[in-house]
Amino acid sequence: QPVAGEVLEHLEELALVDFRDAEGVERLRSAIRFAHQLHEVNTDGVEPMDSVLEDRCLYLREDDVTEGNCVNDLLKNAREKVEEYFVAPPGNIPLPKLEERETFLQGS
Repeated sequence: QPVAGEVLEHLEELALVDFRDAEGVERLRSAIRFAHQLHEVNTDGVEPMDSVLEDRCLYLREDDVTEGNCVNDLLKNAREKVEEYFVAPPGNIPLPKLEERETFLQGS
């Protein structure tokens, strides 16, 4: 069973949100309240689906390159880039180490 700090660290990595301030904590609480609504749906007797297209054949096309040499055009869409790579999400901050987070959790 993971400890609360590890769970919080994993959620931060998934959500790309820092939960050390009041705004981040409220965003997490709001997401949890939203997710709890799923418990109200009766799924008794409903089989899990692998795909929403289970009753259809997924048609694939040939993977043929039709365009190329457009790196500069694509990078014009980037808010922030490093060399020839998109930086995503823009403005993302490095998350604190687990030890630093424990101190914050105790104060909330």
